[in-house]
Amino acid sequence: MNNEMVLQKLESGLLTITMNRPDRRNALNPDMTRGLVEAAWRATEDHEVRAVLLKGAGGTFCVGGDVKSMAEGRAPLSFEEASGMMLTGVTAAHALTVVGVRGGETVLIHGATGGVGLMAVQLAVADGARVIGTASQSGQELLREFGAEPVLYGAGLEERVRALAPGGVDAAVDCAGGDEALDTSLALVASRGEIVTVVASRRAFESGIKVIGAAPGADPGTEIRAAARLSLARLAEAGKLRVVVAAAYPLAETAAAHRALATGHTRGKIVLVP
Repeated sequence: MNNEMVLQKLESGLLTITMNRPDRRNALNPDMTRGLVEAAWRATEDHEVRAVLLKGAGGTFCVGGDVKSMAEGRAPLSFEEASGMMLTGVTAAHALTVVGVRGGETVLIHGATGGVGLMAVQLAVADGARVIGTASQSGQELLREFGAEPVLYGAGLEERVRALAPGGVDAAVDCAGGDEALDTSLALVASRGEIVTVVASRRAFESGIKVIGAAPGADPGTEIRAAARLSLARLAEAGKLRVVVAAAYPLAETAAAHRALATGHTRGKIVLVP
């Protein structure tokens, strides 16, 4: 393996390959991904590797399964799916961890059909929680497929959620941002410590709820996110975690990808590919 380009670290079954020079020449793409995985297989064939995390200019990609299968092109996720899994997955895991969602509890997820929202839905359902997710009319069937109870966002949201959960909800995860999500969460959740948002805003900080992510003052959750990577890869390997890719755009069409994202109506993750 070219040591000028990549570094390896084998830790609890997770092999991390990081590009030393994250410029456009080293942008990860399907061909490079397979080449790196093949090199990793040769370098670590005596170890049990359950997932490979690739970090480079093209993004961060996680491929689950044993390295031999990955090198032979039998990974459980496509290139686009793998590229869309890690950031959304660790963000969702972080959000659910900080509010302590447990089996048997009811959690309200705002923006449930977005990239992070769909991950949060799946992880919460897998843990035995009852999930109520906000979505447009057209996105509600998708939430049902994942075991969530959909509710239409917009005026009257609080009343519609109360109709499903008369006693309120135990926690709320805001993947949408905005006053509606915050106001509804504050009205329905008894403790502000059980409300988390991935969209930083002045009002979110001032309200006393938990704000996570990379924004100044937000909880980065570094340890939580690092610990979540391998479990996410294992769930994907077992077919228990599905990555919904709303659309894949080449880098030359980045502006179009941002315009699609700005509509707020995408279902799943928008992916940029070299």
